[in-house]
Amino acid sequence: RRYPTVELRAETFNGSTHVPVPSDSAFLKALLFQLRLVDDHVFVEQRDTCTRINHSSVYSVSTAAGELWPVLAFHKSGLIYACVPLVEGTLEPRPPLLSVSGLSQGLALLLGIMDYVSPSRKNEAEMNAKIGQLRNLLIQACPLGTPLNTEIRSLNSSFEDIQEMPADKDQPAWRSSTYKGKPQVNVCITEKVKCMQYDQRDVVDTWQVYGAVNCKCDIEGSAPNVTLSLNLPTNAPPLQDIVVHHCVTSVDPAMLTSTSAEPLHDAVYNGPYKFPFIPPSDSFNLCYYTSQVPVPPILGCYQLVEEGSQIKITVNLKLHESIKNSFEYCEARIPFFNRGPIAQLEYKVSYGQLDLSREKSLLVWVIGQKFPKSLEVSLTGTVSFGTAGKEHPTDYVCTGNTAYVKLYFRIPDFTLTGCYVDQHSVQIFVPGKPKVTASRELISSDYYIWNSKAPAPMVYKPL
Repeated sequence: RRYPTVELRAETFNGSTHVPVPSDSAFLKALLFQLRLVDDHVFVEQRDTCTRINHSSVYSVSTAAGELWPVLAFHKSGLIYACVPLVEGTLEPRPPLLSVSGLSQGLALLLGIMDYVSPSRKNEAEMNAKIGQLRNLLIQACPLGTPLNTEIRSLNSSFEDIQEMPADKDQPAWRSSTYKGKPQVNVCITEKVKCMQYDQRDVVDTWQVYGAVNCKCDIEGSAPNVTLSLNLPTNAPPLQDIVVHHCVTSVDPAMLTSTSAEPLHDAVYNGPYKFPFIPPSDSFNLCYYTSQVPVPPILGCYQLVEEGSQIKITVNLKLHESIKNSFEYCEARIPFFNRGPIAQLEYKVSYGQLDLSREKSLLVWVIGQKFPKSLEVSLTGTVSFGTAGKEHPTDYVCTGNTAYVKLYFRIPDFTLTGCYVDQHSVQIFVPGKPKVTASRELISSDYYIWNSKAPAPMVYKPL
């Protein structure tokens, strides 16, 4: 989809240095070349030189009229998602990426399109139908080139429900329809914890927490006002790097300036975190945040040693005492790369059960829904392998004894930061008493424990 108004503005900003967007076919050809999806076996200095190493999804695409920049593009599940954001200013010298607001808006729109299209990628007819509807949806999501609603899934693909003009002049653009019925608000805090543990003296373990607060507000009225507060227990680490949805009407500036890039100090804002907003019609993420929690939820140690044709493994896991011992699921997966199928396995587990995957290259240790009273579990075993075939997993990083255990778990009704929503503090300025439900969860994400008997790829290495 092209927006002549946006192209005209780009020309106004850049004058004689303006590079127009070429025809669709020429743009596609240039983009495929830049993404190395054609002629990737040929070295082209303009594209493949070390000075052009790309650390983001923002590209400079060569066209007949010159270098077109910025082009935001990524390749996912056989589809390319791309857009050319407007830079509201001169392009010479090139401004820093963080200063170009169109990039974040364009990325949000592309991710919304991906979220709408990708569930149908295995059904060609369904995917073609969805792509056919995209043009209608973009008229609502991005009518004149500025994204108004990036939740493409929440939009109606027919024109019947689209209001030419909102019936109420106070109705914001992001409330695409009005709700009729009993008022209710659902809030869910989802925290994901990433972790790299090495169990080595000279290497620092790292862990990070990312939170998202998802809301669904079924409330009557064209512009209902809601205020929601996030609370933390006493002495809990503060929330940082807070990013809020555009429907939030005002926030304390101190809340937004707390960043994990700087060491924590006494003046840091630690709540309560109030968010007044006019909710969209569909579910949305009210805010995102990070936090510097003092400990990871599960501490682990993994040792893998080769002895002749056999491998000896030892895995010890300990649940930290501050963590709620009630899981929906908890399992440790132990893959064996660049080796044949597991031919012989002798093992002993102190708790849970050990399963062998169908392709015989992965051990799955199902710990279950609780750790024992000691909060510690262990696995020891001896593994030998058959001849490797093409179907067995390979990995360029995990060669020799460089290997890992990956943990998968979900703890309902718990957050690592302690962050929670007080249902009684939710203020909704509408008639009637709305029903408020709040939930929270902690989920593992890229939770690795590396073999301490071998070198591992470092996230952080001291000088």
